[in-house]
Amino acid sequence: MHDLREISRLFDMRAAFLHASPYGSGHINDTYCAEYQAAGIYIRYIHQRINHHVFPHPEKLMENIERVTQHSLACLLEKNHPEAYRRTLTCIPALDGKSYARDAAGNYWRTYPFIERTRSYDTIDNTTQAYQAAYGFGNFQNLTSSLTGKRLHETIPHFHNTEMRLMHLLDAYAADTHSRAYEVAKEIDFVMQRATETTKIVNLLNSGSIPERITHNDTKLNNILLDEITAEGVCVIDLDTTMPGCSLYDFGDMVRNAVPLLGENSSDLSTMDVRIDIFTALLDGYLDGAQFLNSTEKEHLAFAGKLLTLECGMRFLTDYLQGDRYFKIKSPQQNILRCRNQFALVQALERRMTELEDITMQRVQMRS
Repeated sequence: MHDLREISRLFDMRAAFLHASPYGSGHINDTYCAEYQAAGIYIRYIHQRINHHVFPHPEKLMENIERVTQHSLACLLEKNHPEAYRRTLTCIPALDGKSYARDAAGNYWRTYPFIERTRSYDTIDNTTQAYQAAYGFGNFQNLTSSLTGKRLHETIPHFHNTEMRLMHLLDAYAADTHSRAYEVAKEIDFVMQRATETTKIVNLLNSGSIPERITHNDTKLNNILLDEITAEGVCVIDLDTTMPGCSLYDFGDMVRNAVPLLGENSSDLSTMDVRIDIFTALLDGYLDGAQFLNSTEKEHLAFAGKLLTLECGMRFLTDYLQGDRYFKIKSPQQNILRCRNQFALVQALERRMTELEDITMQRVQMRS
């Protein structure tokens, strides 16, 4: 627990700090919800410590976030959206006017107004939530598609370059710095059987068949806030990895998070399957929100779900081999169990791939 009262003094809050407590379920940053009193009312803010080991250039990261949020707000205001300030994050300035502050220990902090009357979900319970989440991420890409100026910084270079993720995994396996390689031979073999697929989207990007876009790159379902009453997608959050990317990575990561029948930390994987109704709702929402997609992007939407699931499994496996340096864990075996969970979902998606591709083609044709 950091001293949030001291952190609050780094920002131009113009309100009296009352208390704060840890908030959310993120793996990377430390997040707190703080309550303040201002002009006789109680208001809440989010204070977040940026993990500068994962994101070694917080200044560049925050420059990206400033540009994206300010542009999104300008677009919403231009359209006279009645909830413009609720539909995008707003950076509260530090005392020096920057969008971030550093504490005495060298930690980087940022502050956002708390977006009230919303909630996020770690798992999607119904098709309405799935549609709204996917539409929200697609609409976020629409808002950022008109951003001009210099290219955004890559906060984690090659973040979704699955071919490079495979290279990192094999390097970690060969180095075996924590003497765990003997445990994961079966998982390595699983990956190598699918190694040629890791280059597919990278090659499409390099050939120009798929354009580079500004994307979120971490479209977990708890990274979009839904209205508590209407379940409408309100605001995309956790913008640390918003940078140049590929639309397929964003949709694929939504599929990875939303469609599995079992949760990410399930250990009995014998009943792993794909929730087809949730996949269909995600597809409908994303196609309605991201209306800029070209034919090649649409053609590979179902495959993207499999690829991003494979990639995430490789990332968990790499982190396990390297001593659990990236993802927060609650038990020594958690990362390898997460990896096996992802690989079980890959197999389920493979069994269902013809069906998923047929659904995608039907949904695309409905909108043509």
